[in-house]
Order: sequence, then C-alpha cells, then structure tokens
Amino acid sequence: MTDEARRVKIPADERTGWSSERPRRDGAAPRPVDVSVRCRVLAPANRMRYSPGSLVVVVGAAASEPARFAERVVEERGVALSLRRVRALLAGRASGADIEARAEELLFAAVAKRLAANESVVVAVDGLDGGHRERYVRLAHGHRRPSHLIVLDAPGGRILDEERAPLNELRRRLDAGELGLEGFQTALRLSAPAAAELKRVVFQRPPAED
Repeated sequence: MTDEARRVKIPADERTGWSSERPRRDGAAPRPVDVSVRCRVLAPANRMRYSPGSLVVVVGAAASEPARFAERVVEERGVALSLRRVRALLAGRASGADIEARAEELLFAAVAKRLAANESVVVAVDGLDGGHRERYVRLAHGHRRPSHLIVLDAPGGRILDEERAPLNELRRRLDAGELGLEGFQTALRLSAPAAAELKRVVFQRPPAED
C-alpha cells in the first residue's frame, strides 16, 4: 500500500476532539452542557458552611420569603442578592414597568460579576420553576464554581395553589437525591422552624486536620 493510499483526511471540525457544545452537522442547536453532579442532602443546623466562591440558590413558597431569609442568614456584605433588593435599588430611578424589565437582567449581571471574581454569592430566586434555577447553575458551572440549593417550606402550610405541585415535586426530588441532575452539589430542605433556627450561612474552608 502506498503512502498516498494510507493518508486519511480528517475534517477540521473533528481534529480537536468531541465537544458537547459543537454544532451538529444537520444544523440543529448545540447540545446543552451536562452540569449534573453527585448531590448530597444536608441535615439542618444552626450554622451552614459552604466553600468560598460558591453559589447558593434559595427557593421556596412565597410565604417563606426566600429573599428575607437570605438577607438574615448571610452576614457578609454584598453576598445576598435578590430581585427584592434590586427592585429597592431601582425604586425612584425608573418607572414600575422599567423596574420589572431591568431587575432580572441586573440581578443576573450582579451574580455573574461575583462568580467571575470567584466571590461567594447567595441568590434568592422568585418562583419554583426549574428554569430560574438552571440559568444560575449554568452560570456558576461556566465559571467552575460549585452550586448548592436551600429549599424553604412555607410557614403554617401557607402554600398558594399554583405553588403546591412544583414545591411537592421539588421536595420529592430533593429527598431522593435527584437534584444533582440540576447541577447542585448539596441540597438542604428547611421547615419553617428549622429555617428560624438557622442563624448563619458562612463561606469558609473546613478547618485543617491536625
């Protein structure tokens, strides 16, 4: 066999190895990046510690007030972010319609800035739709930062009718350890009493072993 016969021409798009983000040849959209990890379900405590530079997403029924919870338990200035806080900053600077249009965009930009700088961030997400959580997890994944989830139960069972089904499904998936599929390395479910007992969320490395 001649040297010419042994030569095989490799297309340019196959020379750099496989990538889940490479466009398919049929013109279809790129496959989404797989963010799944192994998820550990945490037990409630009065102090929760996460590694510095982590993303912590807080969700829950409206009555559990995720934004107020995040502001209460995070001592470090500038770490706790939410639409509630962004709307307050925009009040008086923009009309009501402009505030709603810009708040989500500004919140996402603020989270992105902290993650890009390897800074810790706690974001309270409005609503229970998985898409709201996903955009922040994918943002953290892009910056190689770990993601964690805190789910708040409503005090006194005060759950709106439209919240009941998605909250029950989120509880089920958390208890089954399935939230690693969303990219969360840990997940914590807090009843109303447990949420009240949690005094601090801190971002510190574990103490060195002797």
